[in-house]
Amino acid sequence: MELALLYSGGKDSSLAAHLLDRFYDVRCVTGSFGLTDDWEHAERAATELGFPFERVDLDEEVAAAAAETMIADGYPRNGIQRVHEHALEVIATRDVDAVADGTRRDDRVPTVSRAQAQSLEDRHGVDYISPLSGFGRHAVDRLVEATFDVQQGPSEEVPKADYEDELRRLIADEHGERAVDEVFPDHNQTYVHGRNR
Repeated sequence: MELALLYSGGKDSSLAAHLLDRFYDVRCVTGSFGLTDDWEHAERAATELGFPFERVDLDEEVAAAAAETMIADGYPRNGIQRVHEHALEVIATRDVDAVADGTRRDDRVPTVSRAQAQSLEDRHGVDYISPLSGFGRHAVDRLVEATFDVQQGPSEEVPKADYEDELRRLIADEHGERAVDEVFPDHNQTYVHGRNR
């Protein structure tokens, strides 16, 4: 069975790919608005882990709306949520049996509610799977440490292909670097360089 996994090259989506690999033909898929080449980080990580990779185009109007929401809110949560939902919709149109992401039980954003998952499944004829939804952060960290070679550090220093860097670029272009600093709190990111040997 074919499965498209929203993939950033970070620890959560990499662990999701690892867990799903036993049951599905996993394809790591990264959505991009075409504003940066950050999707290439995800491609390298997927290749290093032995998964096929695909880049898909996301609607630039969604990015613009998400960025404006972030500016209005003063924080990224609702904008990131909007982009994640759009990316799931896009990959659900691929020729796959299932779609998945790396959302965890205690994630604040992005999340997929039961109603959203059911709607996605009903409208696109796919299964939605969230293999980490029963795992908390500490459990994920322990599994990741045992499985992957991971780089962790400040968001602006770690290579990644989540939506954040493209949205940062868009906000900086429209509102200046100061607006980026006001919207995005300091936080750490991860990037998977391969499996532990």
